[in-house]
Amino acid sequence: MRQYKLLLLSTLFSAFVGNAGAQDSASQPKVIETFGVGDNVYVRALAVEPKAGALWVGTSAGVHEIDVASGKLRNTFTRNSGLANEYVFAVGIDKDGYKWFGTNAGGVSRYKDGKWKTFFPMHGLADYWIYSFASQKNGDLWIGTWAGVNVVDLKTLKMRTYVKELINEWVYGIDVDAQDRVWFGTEGGVSMFDGKTWKSWTHKDGLGAVNEKKLMASPNTGLGTRSRHDLGLRSEDGSPTYNPNYVFAIAVAKDQTIWAGTWGGGVAHFDGKKWSNFTVKDGLAGDIVYSIVQDAKGVFWFGTNGGVTRYDGKTWKSVDTRTGLLDNNVYALAVAPNGDIWAGTKRGVAHLGQSK
Repeated sequence: MRQYKLLLLSTLFSAFVGNAGAQDSASQPKVIETFGVGDNVYVRALAVEPKAGALWVGTSAGVHEIDVASGKLRNTFTRNSGLANEYVFAVGIDKDGYKWFGTNAGGVSRYKDGKWKTFFPMHGLADYWIYSFASQKNGDLWIGTWAGVNVVDLKTLKMRTYVKELINEWVYGIDVDAQDRVWFGTEGGVSMFDGKTWKSWTHKDGLGAVNEKKLMASPNTGLGTRSRHDLGLRSEDGSPTYNPNYVFAIAVAKDQTIWAGTWGGGVAHFDGKKWSNFTVKDGLAGDIVYSIVQDAKGVFWFGTNGGVTRYDGKTWKSVDTRTGLLDNNVYALAVAPNGDIWAGTKRGVAHLGQSK
């Protein structure tokens, strides 16, 4: 492992890109190299901007823009630069190339070409705590918060807010399908909006695997528990907890089916009619699933509390701290244009390739 101070990320990503293209058609993922950003720094968000050749890294200490081709650090953004809060939980890129940074208690900051604009509840934002972004075909930008969701008209920057329509107001993941329907992963289940009507699913409908291990229910239960939302995964005695309705991540697959990462219930798959669930018994690295991406070949990658798992529809292969990760809690995943996989964890970023 290489250890770097935050402002030395240009060197970090030069090595990063130097290993790019290492993936092949084999199924076993491997950690090619890791890049430490500090023992107490979390990488919560990753986003690739192909047109600009940039990789955006959202951490608990600021945002970094990396030139993917050269590996050089283009920019580091903190409050001194115009960022509302250094703790960044989400990065979104809209159709006009504006970067939207969702922060922890600092609202949303928008950036392009050196210009910043920050949005707070006084501007129409639902909350100061921001966790996800997704765009519809017309460019409308959806923002997931701890008090519902906003949809932003990019021409006017006016925001509409939805709260009661959702199964739960704490929204962690958003994605949009080919029909332009918007899917939301919340603390109380999954909701979907087709432009006119809303529909929701919970564990009672099959979301999340059953609690075979008899784990204690999670104390982070949603409404009325704002002070307890530290994303702690264990009870006071240190044992793991379970809440299958708590959805950290949601992703629309190429075949338009839905994948949802749950707290203790593994990853759930919705084919449009019913839910099925996959857990460590099937080959998943951990039953808490924070992040989901699908690469150009159709392979799924899951960031869990036990490492990163690759799933090609038949086989499950994982990597964890025993095989190179800095930390087993993988909060963010991103697929680069050349097919490389990046994983964000506590303490840094990992570059993943595949070997025979």
